[in-house]
Amino acid sequence: MEIQRNLYLQRLIACQHDGQIKVITGLRRCGKSFLLFHLFKNYLLKNGIDNQQIITFELDQMKDIQYRNPIELSKKIHSIVDNTTQQYYLFIDEVQMSDEVNNPYNPKGKKISFYDMLNDLKELSNLDIYVTGSNSKMLSNDILTEFRGRSDEIKIHPFSFSEYYSFVGGDKEEAFDNYSFYGGMPFLLTKQDETSKIEYLENLFKEVYIRDIVERKHIEREDILSSIIDLLCSSVGSLTNPSKITKAINSKQQRSGKNIVYLPTINKYIDFLEDSFLFKEALRFDVKGKSYLDFPKKYYCEDIGLRNARTGFRQIEMPHIMENILCNELIIRGFKIDVGVVYENIKTEKGNYRKVAREIDFIIQKGMKKYYIQSAYAMENEEKVYSESRSLNITGDSFPKIIVRRDIRKRFYDENGILNIGLIDFLLSDNVL
Repeated sequence: MEIQRNLYLQRLIACQHDGQIKVITGLRRCGKSFLLFHLFKNYLLKNGIDNQQIITFELDQMKDIQYRNPIELSKKIHSIVDNTTQQYYLFIDEVQMSDEVNNPYNPKGKKISFYDMLNDLKELSNLDIYVTGSNSKMLSNDILTEFRGRSDEIKIHPFSFSEYYSFVGGDKEEAFDNYSFYGGMPFLLTKQDETSKIEYLENLFKEVYIRDIVERKHIEREDILSSIIDLLCSSVGSLTNPSKITKAINSKQQRSGKNIVYLPTINKYIDFLEDSFLFKEALRFDVKGKSYLDFPKKYYCEDIGLRNARTGFRQIEMPHIMENILCNELIIRGFKIDVGVVYENIKTEKGNYRKVAREIDFIIQKGMKKYYIQSAYAMENEEKVYSESRSLNITGDSFPKIIVRRDIRKRFYDENGILNIGLIDFLLSDNVL
């Protein structure tokens, strides 16, 4: 049995022959290659495309190492597709591993990159191009400019809980407990025992993600990068900022007699972690002031199992884990995520007023759709009910408001029209948003 990943497969199918370069981005080992080289390829074969019409290159494999040179890759592809009207599909895996090479006609000029190669190939009317990549700045941020507005980006993520549950089945509560502990990295489902699952997740961080960043970004302070990862994993769902992270790391450095680090380095290393899709930031938005606040902000891990493994499975704090899972789910569903803050003037016992900031865990938006969402692990008393719902009740607008809870199973609306829904119900339902 295999998970079909229909959400992403349908996006690829819809983009066929649209004249755009299809760029599949996401964390390494999250299933990009499986989606393209297995699921989408099988779809094409079942719908009348001959295997010889599908040209594939895997730039992270030794067999295709010569084609990391974009000139050589372009020559090879042209030798196949030129002088024919036959339609071809081009699949290039891990395109960010392509090298920049000197222009043989102008050695001192601008180097030739994979952008140049793809911009050349996209002019071929009989070639439909699909590439995967694991670096957001190299791909996501430069797509529109480097590909001159002719590209479709399809972001893929580790398994959502609904994808995970479609594979494991059984008791939903037990399935969620396992998912919230080990996460949704696809290859994890082939591991049968606890030890092998833990080792796999730990090795992903150490041997794949950290090594990849260190080598490709020429990191000089791997100890600092490691400390940043530890702090971000420990603080998912909590407000923080790079200055606070810098102070925490330098305190540790000074205690151990090591050199301190400065804020620009911390900012740069955090950017590298986000570029690799390991972490994502959520900015704070002043709901009534309708403006973004520079600091603090929140960071979330792309996969909760990776986060848990990095903390040695010692920080299983379910409210924060739940919030991280919910954040990932909302992003998978295509929503832009912000953290909301609503200011309220509270009258003190002395008759004065003081401004209180009340948090909304997520303000999410997709097109014309907008929702306010709270993540509440438990609302066991009136005080907790008030604290979780108060910010939603004072936004001053009529956008839908939802409290996702771990302590209920039956959904209901409260007296203020706020939908209360159980976490598992929310994760498995596609009709809530």
